[in-house]
Amino acid sequence: MVTAREWIDRLGLEPHVEGGYFRRTFQADHRERVPTPNGERYTMTSIQYLLTAWSPIGHWHLNRSDILHFHHHGDPITYHLLHPDGRYETAVLGQDPARGQLLVLAVPGGVWKASHLTGGDHGLISEAVAPGFDYADMTLGRAGDLLRRFPGHEELIHRYCRPEPDQD
Repeated sequence: MVTAREWIDRLGLEPHVEGGYFRRTFQADHRERVPTPNGERYTMTSIQYLLTAWSPIGHWHLNRSDILHFHHHGDPITYHLLHPDGRYETAVLGQDPARGQLLVLAVPGGVWKASHLTGGDHGLISEAVAPGFDYADMTLGRAGDLLRRFPGHEELIHRYCRPEPDQD
């Protein structure tokens, strides 16, 4: 079995700001860029993304673009989704449909998302993003903002928010 360290080395993955490791694998250079309210974007981009036993959380973040997540290898990853209307949803991305795991998960733009490795050494996925990913289109979750927006989900918000630096 390939380990998390081997995947990082073989795929050339780097630490991701939201947690885990990633590498961009595709951007639609061969197509005209598409206009969005925040500027022109590729029609689609793709990454490989890895959560590990030592970096098991994809912290709360919001993307403006729609994202398809595909499970490839390793252990299941649980996704927590907070919709703009306050609805909470969870899904498990993994290789065992008999246990309710999904091979593919679609997350619409505008939905807050956090994820965690459900156990084991690693979970390897890829993501296809349309319009293509740009850091200007991603918002990292801050506990205070999310708590105001989604009252009633305090424990979940605190569990998956990236710790904020101490204010001195």
